[in-house]
Amino acid sequence: MEQEAENPFRPEFFQREDESNDSLFYKEPRLLVHIDDHAIGAIGEFFSEALPHDGLILDLMSSWRTHLPDDFVKEQLIGLGLNAVEMAENPQLDHRIVQDINALPELPFRDSCIHAVVVTVSVQYMTHPVELFREVNRVLEDRGSFHIIFSNRMFGTKAVAIWKALDDFQRGQLLTSYFAVSTGWEHPKISDISPQLGTPSDPVYVVSARKLVPEAVD
Repeated sequence: MEQEAENPFRPEFFQREDESNDSLFYKEPRLLVHIDDHAIGAIGEFFSEALPHDGLILDLMSSWRTHLPDDFVKEQLIGLGLNAVEMAENPQLDHRIVQDINALPELPFRDSCIHAVVVTVSVQYMTHPVELFREVNRVLEDRGSFHIIFSNRMFGTKAVAIWKALDDFQRGQLLTSYFAVSTGWEHPKISDISPQLGTPSDPVYVVSARKLVPEAVD
């Protein structure tokens, strides 16, 4: 059995300028997107290739858009986020769960029941990432995938200190360390999926990993 890695992250890494209750900050719906249309299109193309069709997918830290292609065929898409109004405006969600994962980094699902999990341009707000990554690993099926999409846009007062101190390359490395410390993952892959159109666009990166298949015990 894989040993749980020691958590090297200090609490101050995850402090924020605004430490007020996240449920209060996100109480008012924000029906906006962090990134431009070209970046959104790149995310849709990535999802079409990377996510299991006809699968059960969890949109973690969900909002009013998931950015799946319109013709994407899924079994179910579950949204888990902070604002019920925002998620009600998301036409791709089949189920909606309101939960503050910073206050309660435990997912309300049984073990090994979900095929894929996505977090889209929100990982910078996680205050307990290692604990949450462990929960994602628990609820994923064997070799289920976890995809974290990020850019350089954010609500600055709610982003954690360590994220704001790094550049985009270092942020990708930070996410791989979340996978390593939480354990139970195949080697994560960092991808630059930024639009290559010859015109200015927001950058888009993905860090992905699959849940390890437990070794057979004689």
